[in-house]
Amino acid sequence: MLHELTIDNLGVIQSARVTFGAGLTVLTGETGAGKTMVLTGLGLILGGKPKPTAVRTGADEALAQAVLDVPEGSRARLALAEAGAEVEEDGTVIVARTVGATTRSRAIVAGRTAPQSLLADIALELVTVHGQSDQVRLRSAARQRGTLDEYAGPAHREVLESYRSAWAAWTEAKAELARMESGASQARADVARLREDLVAIDAVDPQPGEDEALTAESMVLENAESVRSGVAGAGRAIDNDDDESLVAAIEKARRALGDAARHDPALAEHEKRLTEMGYAAADISSELAHYLDALDADPGRLEVLNGRRSELAGLGRRIGRDVTGILEYAADARERVAEDDAWDETLIQRRDRVEATLAKLLALAGELTKQREIAAAALASAVDRELGELAMSDARFTIGVEPTEPGPSGADSVVMSLAAHPGTAPRPVAEAASGGELSRIMLAIEVALADRAAAPGHTFVFDEVDAGVGGRAAIAVGNRLAALARTHQVIVVTHLAQVAAFADTHVVVQKSTDGTTTSTAVVEVVGADRVAEIARLLSGQEDSATARAHALELLEASTVAR
Repeated sequence: MLHELTIDNLGVIQSARVTFGAGLTVLTGETGAGKTMVLTGLGLILGGKPKPTAVRTGADEALAQAVLDVPEGSRARLALAEAGAEVEEDGTVIVARTVGATTRSRAIVAGRTAPQSLLADIALELVTVHGQSDQVRLRSAARQRGTLDEYAGPAHREVLESYRSAWAAWTEAKAELARMESGASQARADVARLREDLVAIDAVDPQPGEDEALTAESMVLENAESVRSGVAGAGRAIDNDDDESLVAAIEKARRALGDAARHDPALAEHEKRLTEMGYAAADISSELAHYLDALDADPGRLEVLNGRRSELAGLGRRIGRDVTGILEYAADARERVAEDDAWDETLIQRRDRVEATLAKLLALAGELTKQREIAAAALASAVDRELGELAMSDARFTIGVEPTEPGPSGADSVVMSLAAHPGTAPRPVAEAASGGELSRIMLAIEVALADRAAAPGHTFVFDEVDAGVGGRAAIAVGNRLAALARTHQVIVVTHLAQVAAFADTHVVVQKSTDGTTTSTAVVEVVGADRVAEIARLLSGQEDSATARAHALELLEASTVAR
């Protein structure tokens, strides 16, 4: 339930606070007084889109704040808990929304900044808002089907969600099969080329890093004389029969230091290091000798290397990559070829999947249709009863569930029809009903939905749903809203005295101006003030004795009717 709404600097409203009680609350006021801004403020609290232009001229930001009941165990309570917002001990939560003239909007729930989506989640369960534009649900086939699904209840909606999942699976399976079949010729041609490339790659059998190793070895062999001369010279310098070789010089130094070390042990470490250097120089000399022997042992090695390099170069030109790239290409190609080897099997599997997902889809569609037909009969009967209470007792409301091609929401087309008078054939409600009749039909549907789907205490807001209604029909609308308010909180913006007379709480939006600025006050009226407001609604003149008498008559009649 909505306990109160506070608005600051929104449109023509500088500051206003409205307290809502249980039962039926009506908002009235002259055209342009600011009734729309009250609903705009409520809309902001419920997660509506902010409009900076709605900020009062001269103000930096507008504020809308509300106190809402959040029932224990409700989805709204769970959403608040997940967001870290704490509900008060009395089960209420304070929700605020600021809209800056030049800055971003902010939502605050229980003192914590929250995303706009959280407000929408809370509103979805706690408050339902309907205006004249909501008559679109009576003009749109998709909205009519959605209304029927809402009435059918949670078990039906679970089947609907299962159907939508099945629709997504079937759609995906069809797309995969279509892609495979439409590109089959080109794909298989590509794989044939990959097979040929793999034959060529396997024939050459390149190894990781082979091209770089071959290049390095070829450079050595192509400059063999220079290499041989350099290695031989280094070998001679390190160790030969000449006393000037490196090995001889190191040995000479070691012996001299060894004699000195006998007198000073500190020199022993240096002697040891010279010994190690001698061994290292001798090893290098030996390894260089072996290198020269290998260099001279295979004079045809350069030709072999050049031949291998030519093979790799030819393969590289074919594939368009170096050895590393060829190996990567081969790995990818083998995967593609393996997939192609199983192409026929994969095609069969995808066709089977399309058939299986379609079978599941059609089974769920059949279940949806049965449930919709049952719900359609029940909703039509409930709306017929409500229309009898709304001065349309001669009208007959029907809901047809007609087969159609499967779509995202089922294989049904839902058509709401109205026979406005006895003896007339049912026609789609958008064609058969006047504006006032559409308003009453919509109200009848909402009452039926409330009886089925809304928990006691749910808040319904109606914005001039009585447009186009007058006389006896207006009294019937007021009576029915009052009846709905016995189990739910109902807030109605109206211009009809007949509806306002049924209110438990009557709030008036009053406009005033000092010649330069316009402001609006929102006040509750009782007693003589309420009689004066209803008289104004009747005749436009609150001080008319005749209008006042009629107003008193309406108030007395509404009391008796309730």
